[in-house]
Amino acid sequence: MTLVKWEPFRDLMAMQDRMTRLIDETLSRIWKEDVVQGAWSPPVDILERGNEVVLKVDLPEVSQSEIDIRVEEGTLIIQGERKFVKASPEENYIQIERPYGTFRRTFSIPRTIDQESIKASHKDGVLRIVLPRKREIQPKQITVEPK
Repeated sequence: MTLVKWEPFRDLMAMQDRMTRLIDETLSRIWKEDVVQGAWSPPVDILERGNEVVLKVDLPEVSQSEIDIRVEEGTLIIQGERKFVKASPEENYIQIERPYGTFRRTFSIPRTIDQESIKASHKDGVLRIVLPRKREIQPKQITVEPK
């Protein structure tokens, strides 16, 4: 009979990781974001800067050609795929934790955003989407002229 060392902390850490992912997926559904049709969900930071809103999406090892960004009916859709590429037959993976496959993130766009001026760039594994706000229409003062 072979004795196997039991490591309860490793099992506990794995269970904590699974619970964290479950809670993250549940909370993202509550906060007006759909987590559907994807094998994984890249993390996104959303920040306000001056007169624009910026989304930073972590997409390491996802080529620019694999990313599709579109606006449909007031919704920003970011989707794509991170492909698993085994470089050579000599490589033997011991553990794979990074997710691969398709992803899809959707965000509701407020009416204050100028959808025609949205811009995106991709550098160092970070997709940056800039959503400029519409210029506020200033009230026009009308003077009453005497007759």
